[in-house]
Amino acid sequence: MLNFQTNSIPPSQALSDSAWPLNKQENPISMEMSTQQEDLKAHLMASNDEFRRLSDEHASYHAQLEALEAKQHFTPDDEEEEHRLKKIKLQLKDEINAMLAKSREVLA
Repeated sequence: MLNFQTNSIPPSQALSDSAWPLNKQENPISMEMSTQQEDLKAHLMASNDEFRRLSDEHASYHAQLEALEAKQHFTPDDEEEEHRLKKIKLQLKDEINAMLAKSREVLA
């Protein structure tokens, strides 16, 4: 198991679609889609309690994972906890993406 530190990511960025930065100069269509995605997330954060709860939980698990991965010594229990946290975080991300997809359908 690799033990590495990650930079702290604000909750608004913790839900980004990709871990890789988007080169907006090369792909204006991706830039527009990314802006629309961020606008939809902002709208749901402001108007939907369930979306906000899921986003807050996702950010909380992200912070817990960062703290765990920052430990100097990674024990088997830590590895098990890391796996558990990643699984929960992924489930939350799936629920968030389902809500985003449903909202896009309604707005289309």
